[in-house]
Amino acid sequence: MKNEMLFNKNLAHDSGVKHVSGFAEYTDDISEPLGTLYGAIGWSKKAHAKIKKINLENVKKSEGVVSVVTYLDIPGRNDVGPVFDGDPIFSKNKVEYFGQPLFAVAATSMEFARKAVLKAKVLYQELEPIITIEDALKKNSLLFEPRVIKKGNPSQKILKSKNRLNGKFTTGSQEHFYLEGQVSLVVPKEDNNFLVYSSTQHPSETQQILAKMLKQKSNSIDVLVRRIGGGFGGKETNFITSAICCLLSFKTKKPIKLRLDRDDDIIITGKRHDFFSNFEVGFDDKGRINGLKLKLASRCGMSPDLSLAINERALLHIDNAYFLKDLEVKNYLCKTNTASSTAFRGFGGNQGMMAIENIIDNISRFLKKDPAEIRKINFYGQKEKNTTHYGMKIKDNVINDLFDNLKTKSNYKRRLQKIRQFNQANKFKKKGIAITPVKFGISFTTIHLNQAGALVHIYTDGSIHMNHGGIEMGQGTHTKIAQLVSNSFGVPFEKIKISATNTSKVPNTSASAASSTTDLNGAATLNAVSKIKSNLNNFIRKKYKIFSKSEPLYKNGNILFGNRIFNFDQIINEAYLNRVSLSSSGFYSTPKINFNKKTFKGRPFYYFCYGAAVTEVTIDTLTGENVLDRVDILQDAGNAINPALERGQIEGGFAQGQGWLTMEEVIWGKDGKIKTFSPSTYKIPAVTDIPKIFNVEIYKKGMNVEKVVNKAKTTGEPPLMLAMSVFFAIKDAIASISNYQKIPDLDAPATPEKILLSIKKLKNIN
Repeated sequence: MKNEMLFNKNLAHDSGVKHVSGFAEYTDDISEPLGTLYGAIGWSKKAHAKIKKINLENVKKSEGVVSVVTYLDIPGRNDVGPVFDGDPIFSKNKVEYFGQPLFAVAATSMEFARKAVLKAKVLYQELEPIITIEDALKKNSLLFEPRVIKKGNPSQKILKSKNRLNGKFTTGSQEHFYLEGQVSLVVPKEDNNFLVYSSTQHPSETQQILAKMLKQKSNSIDVLVRRIGGGFGGKETNFITSAICCLLSFKTKKPIKLRLDRDDDIIITGKRHDFFSNFEVGFDDKGRINGLKLKLASRCGMSPDLSLAINERALLHIDNAYFLKDLEVKNYLCKTNTASSTAFRGFGGNQGMMAIENIIDNISRFLKKDPAEIRKINFYGQKEKNTTHYGMKIKDNVINDLFDNLKTKSNYKRRLQKIRQFNQANKFKKKGIAITPVKFGISFTTIHLNQAGALVHIYTDGSIHMNHGGIEMGQGTHTKIAQLVSNSFGVPFEKIKISATNTSKVPNTSASAASSTTDLNGAATLNAVSKIKSNLNNFIRKKYKIFSKSEPLYKNGNILFGNRIFNFDQIINEAYLNRVSLSSSGFYSTPKINFNKKTFKGRPFYYFCYGAAVTEVTIDTLTGENVLDRVDILQDAGNAINPALERGQIEGGFAQGQGWLTMEEVIWGKDGKIKTFSPSTYKIPAVTDIPKIFNVEIYKKGMNVEKVVNKAKTTGEPPLMLAMSVFFAIKDAIASISNYQKIPDLDAPATPEKILLSIKKLKNIN
């Protein structure tokens, strides 16, 4: 008998009321200890230059300044690179991007600190910066040797194909724009230990980075995170804030708070990789791809950071939902004089997907066919069409049924006809529609990261304390894991205490990333729960002489064992009095996954998430503006733990993807200075940008075929890619200007300016 009390239940987010009432405590809200000082960072005003001289005398004399730190004050490693060196905390004699930290101050107020850093005098010898992907490719400015992955003989297949196309395509960068910026509060303790409150997705890596910086052991650093106000990957490896804050505390022996100003945050920190692709494809008259050759290059910035893994995931998702029998991709990781590009929701997968989706769209327009038909004909199927280009067999494919289901539910065909009629009758307003699929792999592609730990206590009154390595970013992972614990013990949700993620409780945690946080930490928590239940079961069997071989049922605050019913709270108290352990750690590592990075073969993912979206847009051909008239989404969330939270993730992910593909444009000048560094120059979707009609549904047949908690599927990253339908709906609207006879030339983001340029190019085509 299965207890389903809290599975698939729409419980409110555990901090939902606190979020909307303002009582949710973030790092900046923590009460500051007496004597707390405030930090600020002085950064480079040049993108590429040698540092001839730094004069900080006026900084030191500035009102309220207590201390100034540079690279000379670092006792250990002057680098926060998580995988490779290349991200110095403070530059020594050379700067490689506009915004690179040079020094920091601690002062008696935030205002004094920020005023002080402006008084630095830095003498530079300017060097020529490399800013764009194109410049980096021309000058062979690469972080690693180009990588080539190949399957079959695409050159021959393209040559023999009846139809061939080639072209170029770009997807832009994106600022994370989390609501809570980069912030840290460090409190010095005895024996040179430090308590670190940080808005980070990776407490354990923060702990290790700070320990290496101070040349101390990891056990001298304790990192606590109760919640962060959004991260989206921007807080996975950005350790600069915590490192500088800790260094200031180390030097002054005082508590330090360092909260970056929003402008400084955008200027100093890395963003999403923009990608450039150059393709050649061969296909038959039905639109089936025979062979594809692709050059894929990304702007990585001044250091590797996570670029190798991000580009790898782009290569792993270059197929999206399509079977590519013959494929060759050359991948270039471009070193530029911009802030190191870093993790961002999708982690390169969405950039790879956009490349293939653009190719599919171009094929359909070349053949004068509905793109939905060309997508469908290239889908992964059964038997010979179910193996990826990296050798993984797909056993959970639902994309064909899900895609058809959505087409029917959204009245796609009928609306397509109406849109064609509308465009014939309207000169200046044009409509477009597109349906796009998503197949996204779930697991860290760096295998050792697929592990998690947890700690569960039951107190003598029956209340439960839960701790794990996952970070609550607003996505509800704490709520869902508490639901799992509540359900497993058969007690009310209110009996579960959710505590801050703490490196002193659960060590060596992986980042909350790769859409794996609930999968990993939920399983680790249930592992701890199972150990406690085993202790209780053995105690009950022995004390009450129950010889039934069946497992007890924990339900509605009771334990049903054989023909007996025991009150949970009473049994807990009895177990304590009989010296039975009511506490346990838990651990989980993802099974089945294996991947050889050198041969690019194996099973890098435990399972796939599937989804599809239909978007209908209207563009104004005079202004280039676009409006989302209607969006229909069908997302496979498996057997969702909390459908309400999953819907929130789906809707939010779609909006963030919409921003990436339509309005969020990061612009650097030729001198390397970022021009879009504040809300006045960088625009994210607002309430007025949300679709007029927004239909979101969870796929009812969804069920994870693997042994994942509750047979659920994640909705962390996959929904962002549903917004691809927005871009291709815009492209469809532009195509109507040529009566669908020409292929529009449009790069992402499809800003009003780019839409107008695309229209102009289309009209100029003979």
